[in-house]
Amino acid sequence: MYPDCGRYWDMVQRHKITVFYTAPTALRSLMRFGDDAPKKYDLSSLKVLGTVGEPINPAAWQWYHDVIGKGNCAVVDTYWQTETGGHVITNLPGITPMKPGSCTLPCFGIEVVVLDAASGKEIEATEAEGILAIKQPWPGMARTCLGDHQRYLNVYMKPYPGYYFAGDGCRRDKDGFIWITGRVDDVLNVSGHRIGTAEVESALVAHPAVAQAAVVGVPHDIKGQGICCYTTLTEGYPESDELIKELRNAVRTGIGPFATPDLIIPTAAMPMTRSGKIMRRILRKIAAGELDTLGDTSTLLDPSVVDTLSAKVVAAQKK
Repeated sequence: MYPDCGRYWDMVQRHKITVFYTAPTALRSLMRFGDDAPKKYDLSSLKVLGTVGEPINPAAWQWYHDVIGKGNCAVVDTYWQTETGGHVITNLPGITPMKPGSCTLPCFGIEVVVLDAASGKEIEATEAEGILAIKQPWPGMARTCLGDHQRYLNVYMKPYPGYYFAGDGCRRDKDGFIWITGRVDDVLNVSGHRIGTAEVESALVAHPAVAQAAVVGVPHDIKGQGICCYTTLTEGYPESDELIKELRNAVRTGIGPFATPDLIIPTAAMPMTRSGKIMRRILRKIAAGELDTLGDTSTLLDPSVVDTLSAKVVAAQKK
């Protein structure tokens, strides 16, 4: 964002960049400034647009495709981990059909399966929702953690014996396309309903007032877990009780009444690392009022955002 929100697009214009690869968080941060900033620059050199690091919601995907790529570039949604040694699910530019929000199909040699969370068994039906796992080894996979092989086994191999456990939930549609629903530990249990945080975030970002959303669970006496939504608003949309009511209804309409957020916290900034990742661990602690157990915040780009958000949460809880 420095010196302004046109920095990326200025780089594309000056260096005639052909492949642009970034995270959905960065895209949503840029979306809040509208379409005018990128339109000031010549982006015609772009051929491929990549996205990485977290599921990209359909609204951000569409903005990336239409405004940045002018409808002429493939959006390559890559799913992988450091531990996988490379992409394991992704579309091939110009070959694989694209679906906004889906990382599409497994790469060559990668056998992706969807497991039932309770039984650990493969779900054979084409349309399925459950745990993302990989059935067979592949050349690039990590084989251990340095100095702690047992930890490697505990994290990746033991949760679902016979499979590599990636830690993410997913949905497989009728065409076999994979949709990442978020980290398994980010699934909320609200009054017995299992709700993926990515699902709620997508419903919020689909509203024109929301540029970015981060959803976490908050302890609730009756429901077990409540839903707390931190939202960065698009420029031109002032914070108001009426807008918060609109956003609450947007989630009710998009998912169902059971997913109605308990708290919606508009904010100018999220607790992000210098590499642009939202620290959800900190958002959970703030929502639960556990500021004394925040842990290390030295990697945050702006540590002062913690106090700002904490005050907002307290104020929202009193309403």
